[in-house]
Amino acid sequence: MPMIDLHVPAGTFADPHALAREAASIVMRVEQVPDIPMFRENTAAFIHELADGAISDVTGDGRHVRVQVLTNAGALDRDKQLAVVEQLTALVASAAGDPTLARRTWVLLTEAAPGGWDCGVMPTRTRSWSQPRARRSPRSNAAEHRGRPIRKGTENDRTICVTTSPYGVERDRPRSPDRQGHRGPATLRGASSGGRS
Repeated sequence: MPMIDLHVPAGTFADPHALAREAASIVMRVEQVPDIPMFRENTAAFIHELADGAISDVTGDGRHVRVQVLTNAGALDRDKQLAVVEQLTALVASAAGDPTLARRTWVLLTEAAPGGWDCGVMPTRTRSWSQPRARRSPRSNAAEHRGRPIRKGTENDRTICVTTSPYGVERDRPRSPDRQGHRGPATLRGASSGGRS
């Protein structure tokens, strides 16, 4: 699901479409996901051309490019982060035909919180494709059909879950067993005792 947004002064690039395609290709190659249609069709770049005067630094110079790369959590380790920044910066300078633009290009790396994105009917993933799938609890499938939160697997005999509350997302929070020994959803922080955390 990587999404790449490039905010640029209008007229900086002669072929914005080619730039968008190559930016998406760079991120997909660095992420090292399988080269299959699902990933090729869901890794995309968007070129936002801003009118003259819409960008400025403290000195008044508007010749800057802002690149934001959004991936799922854990998709890029540190080496991949550095590679994405280096390659996208080089691409921007090359496509603009201005080597000096490299030092005026900012690349921001952002991760979507687990459960914080979706694309059509594709299920949200909370793991990196470079990591092995977590072993699911035998009770997981039955829990889905009873409307309970989907369990992500077990680790040291505890259920791993993702909890979303108005105060943010908490990952790998264990569930507490009820009187019958069933594990119900973890209590949201601030949801009990009159909203006290």
